[in-house]
Parts: sequence; C-alpha cells; structure tokens
Amino acid sequence: MKKTLIASAIAACTMAAALPAQAQSSVSVYGLIDGAVEHYTNADAAGNGVTRSPSLGGGMFPSRIGFKGSEDLGGGLKAIFTLENGFAPDSGTINQGGRLFGRQAWVGLAGSWGQVTIGRNYNMLYVSSFDVDVFGPSQYGLGALDPAVPNGRSDNSVAYKGTFNGVTLGATYSLGRDTSAAGGASGTNCAGESAADAQACREWSALLRYDRPTWAVVAAYDQIHGSPTAANGLNTSDKTDSRLHVAGFVKGSDWKVGGGVLLRENEGSATQPKSRLYYLGAAYNATPLLTIDGQVGKLDYRATGNDTKQALLRATYLLSTRTAVYIAGGRLDNDGTAAVALSAGGSVGAGMGQTGIITGIKHAF
Repeated sequence: MKKTLIASAIAACTMAAALPAQAQSSVSVYGLIDGAVEHYTNADAAGNGVTRSPSLGGGMFPSRIGFKGSEDLGGGLKAIFTLENGFAPDSGTINQGGRLFGRQAWVGLAGSWGQVTIGRNYNMLYVSSFDVDVFGPSQYGLGALDPAVPNGRSDNSVAYKGTFNGVTLGATYSLGRDTSAAGGASGTNCAGESAADAQACREWSALLRYDRPTWAVVAAYDQIHGSPTAANGLNTSDKTDSRLHVAGFVKGSDWKVGGGVLLRENEGSATQPKSRLYYLGAAYNATPLLTIDGQVGKLDYRATGNDTKQALLRATYLLSTRTAVYIAGGRLDNDGTAAVALSAGGSVGAGMGQTGIITGIKHAF
C-alpha cells in the first residue's frame, strides 16, 4: 500500500511538471467622465450664439471606459490588451463613429524590446502630441484646427513602440484605416483591404522621441491613402494626405512650456493642399490644487488666405486626486472663407470670429 501511494505521488508530480506553470494575470477597469456646459458666439451665418452641453469631448478630456490587462508568460514576455470605449456624457451615446471600442481595441505582446499590438491602435501622429500639446484632446484645443491630431486612430493596424535609454521608437501600419462611414474625424469611410487595389486605404506612421528629465523632443510622420469611397477628397488610392509633426517641451517643478509645428500636404484638396499649424502652450501650478494653462495656435494655408488663429486659457482646480472642476475660455478668428469652429463638433459662420466659454467637472476612476 505504501509503495502504491509513493508511486501515485511520483506520477502526480511528473504530470504537474509536464504542465506549463500558471501565469500571473491581471485585468482592470478604468474610465473618465467629463461633463460640461458651454456658450459660444457666431454659431451660424446670422451671428447667433448657442449654449449647449458638448458631445464629442469634455472641457478637459473625452469621456471613456476601458478594460486593460496583462498576463506574465515568463522570460520577461507578457500578453497585453486594451479595450476602450468613448461615449458622449450628455446623451450616453457612443462616439468614434459608433464603434463599441472606438478609442482603442488591441491585443499584443510586450517585453524588454517594446510591444507589438494588433487591432485599432493610436497612430504615431496622435502619440507624438502627448505632453507637448498642453491643452490635449479637450473640447477647445488643437483638434479645432486639425481634427486628425486628437482622433489619430487606425483600424486593422499593427503597431510597435519601445523605449530605450530615453529614446522612444514607434510605428504603425494599417491595412484599412477606417471602417466607419459616420463622417467627420471619427469615420471617413475608407475600409480598405481590397483585393483589387492593395494601396487603397492604407496608412503608415512613424515616431522618434528623446526624453530627458526636464525636456523632450519628438518627430512623427503619418500618411493615409484614399479609395473611391473615402471622404475628404481622397477619392483614389494614389491620393495621399500626409502630416509631419515636430515638437518639444521644457518643464520645471511647477511649470511647463510646449509647442510645435505640423506640416500637412493633402492631395485631396484641389484649392489648399498645403498648410502649416503652429502652436505654443504653457502651464503653471499656482498652488498644489490650482493649475493655470494657456495656448495659442495658427493654421496657415499656403495657397489661400483662409487662415485661422486660436487663443485659449483655462483654470483647473483639484477637489481630489480623481475629481476636478475647470473653466476655460477661447477666441478663434477665421480669415477669408475659413469656417473653423472653436469647439469640437461645433459650428461657425464662414469667415467669422468666435468667442466661447466652457465649464465642467471631470472624474476619473
């Protein structure tokens, strides 16, 4: 009997050794909700103003709920994933062209060499704006002058990013950059992955960044191809829309200054294909709870006088580590026939200036 028990124990140990060790895994739920009310002038050609609760973004950040996780596979290798939904807090509807996980939806592997992910990824143009764009993807910000900056995501894409001794390298390649027909920055009806035209709706981007304790510089390039169904004038696959972003920031213990230039060449536009977007912003922590920040920008079209200038100012007060209240104001001036709105998803009469104020509360969880 004793020999039988010993043999059974040895067999059980042998079977356990043959099985892979149970990996350590974790999954977390996170999110942010930012509700605001705003008023801005010249919402139409008659010069009428409007008071509204915005849908596309909060006064500071777009609202979202997400799930992210990782599994330790051993040897420094991890499996990782993120699913992130964007929603409109004023109505509870889904943003990003109606996608369930329109902000991010990817799975991949990570190690000391960086990470590779497959799915709906941020492109490197969007990633290059982190830290250097003081206002970030807020209701008033650079997204008014170029919506591609805060909406830089690619369907059907493979992405790589890695950081080595302060140097960050990144790249994405999309087989079909945008499967939504919703229109606007969140959907341009360019599904791609066509057997008849391998170039249709392809997109690629690349990033190089260098960080030091008190400053950083970054450069990124993004190029998208069109197709017969694509929006914004890119109606053939040989037409491209390209952006080069060069930027940087410096910071101290209670302040930061960031700025950059975005050069664009858009073959989808017959009248104003080339533009330059300049911006400069600064933030100051007046107290541990109060931050004051501001930013100026100019969108300069090279072939026309349809330019736009923007000036922004914001105050944010922390009620806790997760909750803050804020108030922001902005002024935007359109030259010629330009009709750029101060507020994301807003409207303005062609060639008219616009003044706005927005206030709200954000809570992260």
